[in-house]
Amino acid sequence: MRAGLAAGDQAIRLLIIIAGLLGLGLIVWLIIDAGAADVAQAMLIMGWALAPIALFHVVPLILSTLSWRNMLPANNATGMVILVGIRWLRESINNLLPVGSIGGDLVGARLVHQRGVPGAAALGSVVVDLTVGLLTQLAFALVGLALLLVHSTEPAVLTTVGSALGGLAIFFGAIILFFVLQNRGLMVFGAKLASSLINQARSEKLLDNASDVDRIVRSIYRDRRIGKAFGWRILAWLTGAGEIWLIMCALGKPIGVAEAVVLESFVVTVRSAAFLIPGAVGVQEGTLLVIGSLFGIVPSDSLAISLAKRVREILLGLPGIAVWQAIEGRRMFRR
Repeated sequence: MRAGLAAGDQAIRLLIIIAGLLGLGLIVWLIIDAGAADVAQAMLIMGWALAPIALFHVVPLILSTLSWRNMLPANNATGMVILVGIRWLRESINNLLPVGSIGGDLVGARLVHQRGVPGAAALGSVVVDLTVGLLTQLAFALVGLALLLVHSTEPAVLTTVGSALGGLAIFFGAIILFFVLQNRGLMVFGAKLASSLINQARSEKLLDNASDVDRIVRSIYRDRRIGKAFGWRILAWLTGAGEIWLIMCALGKPIGVAEAVVLESFVVTVRSAAFLIPGAVGVQEGTLLVIGSLFGIVPSDSLAISLAKRVREILLGLPGIAVWQAIEGRRMFRR
């Protein structure tokens, strides 16, 4: 059985690598098709403005952290600055490493546990945080669709909205299933599957720990602070649209806030759907080309928006990964 799991793991890794390479190829093709010179010119126009645009991401980062903090124990002594730092590391890992967009969250649970939060509470908070993120992302997507319909009801727009609603219906079903499984003992179920790979003593301990996590998850959902968590997270999504607004201003082609919200809502939704593709390479670019065209944004500018976002991920993500490695290296050295 272990050999089968190892083979399956290798197959998944290979698929992720292939998907990433195909996405990179798609980006190159899109840039060439849109006019490489025009895209390069757009990036040059932004120039040093990319630095403050990247720093703006700190705002939604803080708001997301405020949401997550409401899922941690009320007596948690971890300061807000430390939590923002851990959130930064979570995003850095998820954005730049092929970890299926959840590896960074597991690292975040580990780091907050090292700051004194019980292991079950740390992991439980991350599980609920993922669920809240998905539910609020769905709400954000619906806001984007509503604003798109307000902007226009042309056939192309109606077709786009109809297709998006179909995808969101599937997305909603998956979230509900995830939520139901959490309340039915998701962690214990996973622990039972893994128990066949380890000895009995470790298996019993694993099941006990999993049971604790399931209990913590249910208690978080019953906590009145969960409402605040939803509020902070939806605000984080809305604020994130400010990045696209700033990028278009830097290009000298400002757009309205509503247009920025629509573009951002589509980007974050398709990135979630394409979570197995590292960085959703190619998918993000294609989405911005399609939705941007509905607002009259030329292809070179749509690609410039995507590239500016990727520059931000690199500028903030590479230092984040370096800090994470330093933390882990220091811990291993002490041991």
